[in-house]
Amino acid sequence: MKAAVVTGASSGLGMEFVRQISAKYGKLDEIWIIARREERLEALRDEIKIPARIFVMDLTDSEDIEEFKEKLAELTPDIKLLVNCAGFGKIGRFDELDLDGQCGMIDLNCKALTLFTGICLPFISNHSRIINVASAAAFAPQPYFNVYAATKAYVLSYSRALHAELKDRKITVTAVCPGPVDTEFFDVAGDSQGQSFKKNLRANPQKVVALAIKDAAMGNDISVYGMAMKSARVASKVVPNGLIMNFFKKG
Repeated sequence: MKAAVVTGASSGLGMEFVRQISAKYGKLDEIWIIARREERLEALRDEIKIPARIFVMDLTDSEDIEEFKEKLAELTPDIKLLVNCAGFGKIGRFDELDLDGQCGMIDLNCKALTLFTGICLPFISNHSRIINVASAAAFAPQPYFNVYAATKAYVLSYSRALHAELKDRKITVTAVCPGPVDTEFFDVAGDSQGQSFKKNLRANPQKVVALAIKDAAMGNDISVYGMAMKSARVASKVVPNGLIMNFFKKG
């Protein structure tokens, strides 16, 4: 059974990945869609062409992970595409935000992504694709987006190194690094100090996902949508981090 697996599938980029994978990967037998909100997954299943298998789970819950590992062992899918899209962010001063929430970002954005990739990898065949959703926030430290940017820097570094490690198996690992995207993300993250300018930069999620799928198919280890974010990536390599952080502090 050839399958695609998508986490964070109940909203935003995750939902859009499911839609576009269903439209573009006709040879798949199933898409496994994973999130906590069952009713949204059911609605998504009803609108796509390829049969979808729903997993209602919290990727930071060890019992849910164990159940998923058992299902992998039972069904032994040939995973041709894994998309790690689950994640969240919080905007604000570190000393004013809920500490549990900040640590929860690390648990989901870093630990869960790494663990989930690891348990899926034995079922990912050669010449397959892994797409990890990072962020342009990974390019440099960001005051008022402190922990989130740090978690996405981890995702970017981890993905690029894994891409190099898996070249002998012809498995491409692509880190997707969009800037702000017009999704529900900011409903959770908030919109405050140093971040209000991002409203004007929000990208179309369909275009971000389309480019990510194209870059993965081309074997690229990073996908950056839009000239603004491509310029930001270049700037992060030549402009001192102190100047970049001052920019975000001033908003």
